[in-house]
Amino acid sequence: MVDVVCIGAHPDDVEIGMGATIAGMVRQGLSVAIVDLTNGEPTPFGTPETRAVESASAASVLGVQRRTLTMSNRYLFDSVEARTELAEVLRELRPRLMFAPYPSDAHPDHIAASAIAVGARFYAKFTKTDMAGEPHYPARLYHYIAVHLALHVKPSFIVAAEEGDLSSKLEALRSYRSQFGANERNAAIIGTMETRARYWGSLVGAPAGEPFFSPEEIGIASVRDLV
Repeated sequence: MVDVVCIGAHPDDVEIGMGATIAGMVRQGLSVAIVDLTNGEPTPFGTPETRAVESASAASVLGVQRRTLTMSNRYLFDSVEARTELAEVLRELRPRLMFAPYPSDAHPDHIAASAIAVGARFYAKFTKTDMAGEPHYPARLYHYIAVHLALHVKPSFIVAAEEGDLSSKLEALRSYRSQFGANERNAAIIGTMETRARYWGSLVGAPAGEPFFSPEEIGIASVRDLV
């Protein structure tokens, strides 16, 4: 069982969108799992074997466990089968919190991953079903941004990150050498992620930050929780 499950269409999506937040959660004692719906291949400079090594290295940097499911990169689609596969993982890991990609994106796989996550959250609570595991319904679902569009959407909240959390995010991203080192087209992405994180952090008086979006209303126990 874990406290938090973070879902991505491909290895590196979660790190791009919320790597600093994950580092912060782990530092604070929460257990976190990243679930990649696909192995992310093929890509111009990667292989399934290379990507598996890279994603394991990134998970080690962040201090999380990782699962890679059997869905197909480039052909990801919201279906009963996809929802069921992810729902069984949710029933096994039993997180209180779920994070999934933002639903608007130029990449169809990211859009599908968002829909699959929403559907799987609902499926995971089914009782009369052939799915493995006991029913479970994650209490909260939030969306992170890892989009291929130049969007600036007003977030529901920003998670403030410490300098060390940002460093862990960038180190995790550097694990993906086939994506950001070997591919000149993507070489600037890591620097861009640092710039964006520092921008979001500046809005809440922190060294860095990451934006999140909630489809449901958010309640807090005390105003002391606000920064």
